Amino acid sequence: MTESYTPPKVWTWDAKNGGEFASINRPIAGPTHDKDLPVGKHPLQLYSLATPNGVKVTVMLEELLAAGFDGAEYDAWLIRINEGDQFSSGFVDVNPNSKIPALMDHSTTPPTRVFESGSILLYLAEKHGAFLPKDPAGRTEALNWLFWQMGSAPYLGGGFGHFYAYAPEKFQYPIDRFSMETKRQLDVLDRHLAENEWFAGGMYSIADIAIWSWYGQLVLGRLYNAAEFLDVASYTNLVRWAETINARPAVVRGGMVNRAFGDDLSLQLPERHDATDFETKTMDKLKT
Repeated sequence: MTESYTPPKVWTWDAKNGGEFASINRPIAGPTHDKDLPVGKHPLQLYSLATPNGVKVTVMLEELLAAGFDGAEYDAWLIRINEGDQFSSGFVDVNPNSKIPALMDHSTTPPTRVFESGSILLYLAEKHGAFLPKDPAGRTEALNWLFWQMGSAPYLGGGFGHFYAYAPEKFQYPIDRFSMETKRQLDVLDRHLAENEWFAGGMYSIADIAIWSWYGQLVLGRLYNAAEFLDVASYTNLVRWAETINARPAVVRGGMVNRAFGDDLSLQLPERHDATDFETKTMDKLKT
């Protein structure tokens, strides 16, 4: 039994209690420093990091390019969230919530800012007319699952992931509580995929991209070193679906973009400004 905690009458912030991410978490919004964001040669400018939310967008952009949508060419700039890049004045102008990913579309006048990963996926799908069913029933089903992911993943990441992998101390109650909810979510997904190839039925869509970036990578063993703990192999339909998406070349490329962590440098492309970057990439930016 852990020591009981009595909340104070008025909560006050103790920066030392933030665990691994204490240096970038704070109870206020707004910029901490002045710095403009770089702008490259393409209309679409992405500012991100290859976390699950960031991967959603780079996978979507690479899928659009693979499908022949040249207007999806983009520059991807690395935002090092552990160093506070997301609190620059330029980034806050694009996303006042200071979270990656953030996108600027310079093909419009004035340029359009898009933030929140689900919003970016929907924006790109509608802009290019791809990866979203056109019939009302199919479109609604895809959006059902897209918004399911946006609402559910905080229990996986900020709940289970934080208390299982990142909290400065391990406590049974929050780990049990969020493990139970994560496994319930995995069961929701597995049951749906027992009767459907994709989340919008017969079409690979932004719903699959969004869900794979979190739950697909979880069952593939890439999040929190928790695959065995959560017995993810028992969700056979979900594993089949995750492996199918993982084999798509655009998904492989998308997973590399804005990745600047991990031991395998061959899987990292910290910045992406042209399709040839995958062939001629260097690791120089990792050292700066």
